[in-house]
This record gives sequence, structure tokens and C-alpha cells, in this order.
Amino acid sequence: MTLREHAGPDVPGVSDDLRRRRFALFALFFVPGVGISSWVTRTPAIRDALEASTAQMGLVLFGLSVGSMIGILASGPLVARLGTRPVIVTGSLSVVVSMLVIGFGALGGLAGVVAVGLALFGLGMGGGEVALNVEGADVERGIGRPVLPAMHGCFSLGTVVGASLGIALTAGQVSVVGHLVGISVLTLTMFLLVIGRLGPGLAPARERAGADSSGAGPDAAAHRPVWRDPTLLLIGAIVLAMAFAEGAANDWLPLVMVDGHGFAPAWGSAVYALFAAAMTVGRFCGSWVLDRVSRVNVVRLSALAGGIGLALVVFVDSQPVAAAAVVLWGLGASLGFPLALSAAGDSGENPAGRVALVATLGYVAFLIGPPILGFVGEEHGLRGALVVVLSLVVVAGLLAPAVRPRDAVAR
Repeated sequence: MTLREHAGPDVPGVSDDLRRRRFALFALFFVPGVGISSWVTRTPAIRDALEASTAQMGLVLFGLSVGSMIGILASGPLVARLGTRPVIVTGSLSVVVSMLVIGFGALGGLAGVVAVGLALFGLGMGGGEVALNVEGADVERGIGRPVLPAMHGCFSLGTVVGASLGIALTAGQVSVVGHLVGISVLTLTMFLLVIGRLGPGLAPARERAGADSSGAGPDAAAHRPVWRDPTLLLIGAIVLAMAFAEGAANDWLPLVMVDGHGFAPAWGSAVYALFAAAMTVGRFCGSWVLDRVSRVNVVRLSALAGGIGLALVVFVDSQPVAAAAVVLWGLGASLGFPLALSAAGDSGENPAGRVALVATLGYVAFLIGPPILGFVGEEHGLRGALVVVLSLVVVAGLLAPAVRPRDAVAR
């Protein structure tokens, strides 16, 4: 059963308010995508400006991990207490400001300032993305058709646009500070143009509970810990696995191609760009696919495509095969995260809390996955380390029935 079937006929009757919220979320997902790829493309120049060793750059980048973890872990409780809008606003502005801090830190050769800027970026992206997903799941339920894949597609599109701008500005010898100040102005302008369309956002949990109980006091279901639901934990496992597959490529794919398959560095980066493009296409086509294929089967097909792509990268010693396999890997990883968030939102009471929990698991996987693969790769090589990712993707495929819509499970 597709989400459209689950929700009933809806599209012609979508309200203007829902359309405005959807448009705002598309733009707000795009903003951090542009931001992250902008500073990533300037990492070599930032390292040179700081005159930092590899170990020192590791400490600078640690600021990103610290900020991201704080943002991710705090976002769920803050959304429950304050609603989505304040968390989205704060997170988006933190991303905007971080570009300025990173740029001026690099200009002054101040490693501590750059680390603070990266921490601000991680805080804004980690916290804001969870809130954006909660808001997006609510809009999706109101519209009655899948829109989270396209929202995540906007993030992927943002990374492609940001990386392209970064490459062009680097080639044009534009300074790091000039580049990042320009990105800050661009993202702030986008934010100011669309934030009004978001409206008040999803209300705090206590207000939603009171409304659901029609004035009779908070519904007990809204206070039941969502992590005690076995189905939701299975959905969380799917998100964790698919986010691990996406994060592994984001952090390690160029090195896997260079060290594991003998690509030149430029071609290794080009293969990563191919992965990002496949992710973007998969996410923008996701709504069309989900209108025609059940959610369970989409998870199975995603796991199959991703698993075949990973297996070819790991076990076949061929550059053309590895490059082609990356497309399958990207397509397979593209829908797992947003689709499982949709499943979490309609898996039971307190949908906002459910989406927040599952989104948090996904973003934690983005953080812990790369270091784990680094440790395994130290012993078994990066290609060998991808067996961990392959195993998780296979598990996600086996857990696919967990994403079946709730009314279908009841029947």
C-alpha cells in the first residue's frame, strides 16, 4: 500500500498553508546542503591558511562532531518543548553564522575560531535537521503523499550546487573568506525569503496532546515512551543502516576509489560526485516511485540496489565496475532515510516524537559510522571495511516489513 492509498485522495485539495510550508521546507533543506559542501571544498585552503598538520586538522574538525552531537541529542527534547519553528530558525541561523566564523577564522589563521565555526555548523545542522524532518513528516501527513524524499533531495541538490560553486571559486582563486561570506549572504537571503511561509510550525508536544484529547487533558498515549514500541525500533534500525551507508560514502568514497581501486585523486572525487548525483536523482524520483510501489518493496529494492553496489565495490577489482557500482550504491541509499521517517510518523501515537527519535538515530549513524569504518579499515583496508556497511544494508532489507503502514498491519 502506498502513502497515497493510505491517506486517501488528497492532492487536489491541498491547502495553501500546506503548499507554503512544503516550499519553505524545500528551501530550508537546501541551505545546509549548500553550506556543508561549501566549506568542504575549501578544506585544503583552510588547512593551508591555518598551517595545520593532519593531526591538528583532526582537532579542528572535532568541533563539527561535538556541535553535531549536541544538536542532535538536544533537538528532540527541544522540539517537544518548544515546537519545530524555534528549533528550525535557530538551527538555520547557526548554519548561516558558521560560514562567517569559519571564513574569518581562516583569514586570521585562528584554528580555534574555525573549530568554533564548525561546532556552530554542526549544532545548527544537527539540531535543525531533526526539527525539519519532524515538520516535514507533519506536512507529508497533511498532504497525504510522500514529500520527504524530495525534501532530502533538496539537501542533496544543495550539496551539488555548493560543491560546484566551491570548485569554480577555487579555480578562480577567490579567497576562502570571500567565498564563505558570499555563501552566508546567499543562505541568509534564502532563509529570510522563506521562513515566513513556514508559519508557526508544529506545536509543542503538550499543546498537541491537549488538542488531541479535546480539552480533557493530555492523552496518555502522547506520554508513553516511543522507544518502547518494537516496530519503531525496527524502523530505527533501518534508518541507522541506510544512514550508515550514505555517511560511509560521504566520508570515505573518494579514498576507497583512490586507495582501494587505484583511481587518481581527481577521478576519485569525480566518482563521489557520481554518487551524490545518484542520491539526488533517487530522492527527487522517490515520490513518483512511492506512488506506484509499496513502501515495504521500496525498502527491499533499495537494500538490493545498495547491497549489489557495495558488493561490487568490495569484491570486484575493476575501475569501470566500481564507478558503475557507485550509482547503484547511491540509488539504494537515497530513499532509506526519508522513507523510514515517513513510516515512523504513521507508526502510532505521538508521530512527532517518533520521527524525532528515528531521525536522531539516523544522524547519530552519520557521526559514528565514519570513525568505525576508519578503525576497521586500518586493519582490513577500506574496501574490506565496507563489508560492515554491506551487512547493515542486508539487515535493512530483511527488516523492510516494519515500514508497512499501520492500517495495513492491522488488517
